Amino acid sequence: MKATLLGGAAASLLTVSAFAADLGLPSAPRQPVVPPFTWTSCYAGVQAGGGWGKKDLTDTVGILSSLPGGFSAANLDVSGYMVGGQFGCDYQFAPTWVVGIEGAASGGNISKTTNFVTSFGSAAPAPGDDTASFRSTTDFLGSITGRIGYTFDRWLVYGKGGVALVGDRYHVEDVDGNYFFDATENRIGWTAGAGIEWAFTPEWSVKLEYNYYGFGTKSVLLEDTTVAVGTNAPVNINQNIQVVLLGINFHARSGPDW
Repeated sequence: MKATLLGGAAASLLTVSAFAADLGLPSAPRQPVVPPFTWTSCYAGVQAGGGWGKKDLTDTVGILSSLPGGFSAANLDVSGYMVGGQFGCDYQFAPTWVVGIEGAASGGNISKTTNFVTSFGSAAPAPGDDTASFRSTTDFLGSITGRIGYTFDRWLVYGKGGVALVGDRYHVEDVDGNYFFDATENRIGWTAGAGIEWAFTPEWSVKLEYNYYGFGTKSVLLEDTTVAVGTNAPVNINQNIQVVLLGINFHARSGPDW
């Protein structure tokens, strides 16, 4: 008897449902399925920060050291700022690891000037002393790097490394105007760094990043721009730079809204 009643009730419900569908009556709404957040995307953004480093000059043939106020070596602790941008692509897998590639370029001014005084018989500068100055300026940094990171939902901790390019300018002068030397160079080296990034919306993220740039030692030809000395001065310059950057990225995503 009970089985007969239950069977009849089920049949009645099916009949009512079919009748409602025929009349076009709305059914119960389905809850939307929200996919999990992923770092898989391509992105572009801007970055800015401060930098510091060392520039060590060695006079290889003695031209600079033979000049009034001249010097055979210079060691500069440079500092300044960098502003630029970056673009790249990331892929999340397994399921909390992220790999990617990024290109970045920044311009600015990381520099320092130092003076050298040739004193004649006096510990302190005096009339008749000769003074020269050496200035080093880094105004460009670029890199192409790979990176690997580990995610905590919308937080990403990562390391990176790759090839780097630096643009430098050098200037040597006598304060009395007896000579001026200038040089510019672009040098290829390497970079390694680490950072942390937070996606505060599905499309936007902010990052804090540290990078070390090593460019080794290279011979640079300082050109005599006054023709007063009559020759150019080859020197060796060793350099490294460190930069801390704060950046923001926009992520272009395909597929459903995340």
